[in-house]
Amino acid sequence: MSSPIVVSIIESMMFPDFGDLYRSKGLVEHRVNSIRKAISLVKKQTADFIVVEFFYAYSTNYSGIYKSNIEVLLVSLGKYSPHSKVIVLAKKKEIKFIHVLEAVDYPLHGVLQLPTTPTQMESLLNIA
Repeated sequence: MSSPIVVSIIESMMFPDFGDLYRSKGLVEHRVNSIRKAISLVKKQTADFIVVEFFYAYSTNYSGIYKSNIEVLLVSLGKYSPHSKVIVLAKKKEIKFIHVLEAVDYPLHGVLQLPTTPTQMESLLNIA
């Protein structure tokens, strides 16, 4: 059996480095720097976990009807990696907007406020 995979979508300097934690849990981390690259990756190989930072669209800079950076990712996961557990990281001022993700029928595994500690992240990394 192959090692569980976590995809880290690193789009800002606020994104914490949990590489050591992932390795200690037996996870193999794949790092990408955009949602588009993450979607391309999960089309080829499903991920057990996806860790992504949430950005609310205060203006309409995201495509079409989307109100955040990750809605298109969640839609894609429903098709390409439906069992991935999505962990969302968000700044304190943006956590209140997480509800916009409810428009996409894909459950979140967890939401953590930045800055996030390894202990907080570890509690969400149960592989079952």
